[in-house]
Order: sequence, then structure tokens, then C-alpha cells
Amino acid sequence: MARKSHRRDEARSEKKIRSRRHNPDGTMSLRDHLYELKHRLGLALLGLVVGCIAGFLWFQWRIGPIPSLGEVMTGPYCSLPASARLTGEECKLLQTQPFEAFLVQFKVGLAAGAVLTCPFWLYQIWAFITPGLYDKERKFTRIFVVLASFLFACGAVLAYYVVPKGLAVLVSFGGDQFTTALVASQYISFILVMLLIFGVSFELPLLITMLNRIGMLPYRNLKKWRRGIIFTLFVFAAIATPGTDPIGMLALAGAMTVLFEVAVQIARVHDRKKARQAVADGWGDPEDSDLEPEDVPDKPAADKTVSDRGTGFDDVT
Repeated sequence: MARKSHRRDEARSEKKIRSRRHNPDGTMSLRDHLYELKHRLGLALLGLVVGCIAGFLWFQWRIGPIPSLGEVMTGPYCSLPASARLTGEECKLLQTQPFEAFLVQFKVGLAAGAVLTCPFWLYQIWAFITPGLYDKERKFTRIFVVLASFLFACGAVLAYYVVPKGLAVLVSFGGDQFTTALVASQYISFILVMLLIFGVSFELPLLITMLNRIGMLPYRNLKKWRRGIIFTLFVFAAIATPGTDPIGMLALAGAMTVLFEVAVQIARVHDRKKARQAVADGWGDPEDSDLEPEDVPDKPAADKTVSDRGTGFDDVT
């Protein structure tokens, strides 16, 4: 009993150390950091496991009006004309190995669980990386998690609507000499890779905005490198998208270009506001701040009592 009470007291003291009220500056010892790492990773893995189980069950079962994951994943393939599919009207994927269906269901369930629980495990990871944030900075953590999840979901949705058009282009090669019989594992991997690439690529504006906020990527550099970055985005889209269809590549490159321009304009507004404040405080240079003439605030008038009075010291002193 004494040992249990001692462990309970240690857990309470460690929890108090991690508490923002008792530890406002967020300082921790190495032992506390290791305990915090184990705690955050455990919570993140627990969230992933729960999400994976939910996604595994969702693969075959409908949730009210929401279709099952199996129907969602086979939707792009079923959108092809029946004459272009080997299975005809039934729209079924091929299973060529004994446990292929189970592995596919597990893979889809894991991916769905990771997406559904991403706000939870992203927060756990971010909370460990930034233990010394103050209350004002912690609000940006919540905003970061929400925006990252939203952008990833937008990218995945765009990919889901682009995949059927890309498949239609790919299966159109060869004319009437070929029919489409997709293996389940390869087809599901193709869909998941497309969703992942689009989702991660949509995090670009958030990354640029964060680097701009901390001063590592000012608007002046973004403006100078704009053409090169856009060209790099098109090259990345051509390499990253699986398959050879131009629709997916152009959709990804176009979306990333638009998001990049949005991030550039956000950086422009932020840097202009920061430079205007610096000039108003008297330590900024309007020529080095990319401010327009009408944006340069009037400098405060010098104190006449000090300038008229002079220094009051001779050359000796």
C-alpha cells in the first residue's frame, strides 16, 4: 500500500510539473521530458488504434446515409463504363491471394483511422514539441491543428474527384483490345497514394505561412523566387502523382499554385504590417521594408526641448 501511495504521489507531482498553472514557463528536466514523450506517444497510438478499429468496421458497414468505406474506395473504379470492366455490372475488384481482402480492409481502415483521428494525434505530437509555449502561443497550436486537418481533408476530397477522370484516361489506351480487371491491393494502394499526396501537398500554404511568421521566409524572397517555386511545383506534381494521366498532375499542380499564391499574399500582408510597425517605432528603414510611399507612417516629431537645449557638455567632458 505504501508503494502504491508513493507512485500515486509521484504521478501527481509529475502532472503538476506539466501543468501550466504550476509551471508557467514550461521548463522540464530530462526525466520529465522522457515521461512526457512516453505519455504523448501513448495517447497518439491509442487514438490511432481506436481510429483503425473504427475504419476496419466501417469498410463493410454503412453508417446511416453514409456509404461504407468499401463503396467509397471502389467508387472511382465503378464510375468506369461497364463495358470497360471485366466484372461488368457487378463492379468488383479481383482477389488473387487468400488474405488479400483482409489486408486491403486493414490498410483502408488504418488510413481512415489516421485521417479521422488526425486532430487528436497531431495535437499530442505538437504539444510535446512545444512544451514551453505561453497561453497566446498555445492558441496558435490549436489553429495549426485545425487548419492542417482541414487542408488535408480538402486535398483528399479533390483527389477523390480527380481519380475517376484519371482512370478513364488510363483505361482508354488500347481501345477495344483491352478490358480493365484491377487487382484489389494495387488499386487500393493507388487510391490511398493519391489521397495522401494531395492531402500532404495541401499543407504547403500552412508551411509557408509558419516559416514567414518566424522570419525564415520573408515576402521579399517569396516574390523573388515565385517563378522558380511554381515551376518546381509542376515538376513535383509530375513526379509525385502515380500513373501517367495528365489530369491528376495538372489538378495537383494547379491547386498547389493557387495555395502558394494565397500563402504569398498572406506573407505580404504580414511583412507589410510588421514593417509599418517597425517604421512607426523608429527602428525600421522604409527603403528596406517593401512599403509603398502611402504606407509609410509619419515619423514622430523630435523633442524640441532636447534639440534646442543642446548637449550641455564641452569638448573636455
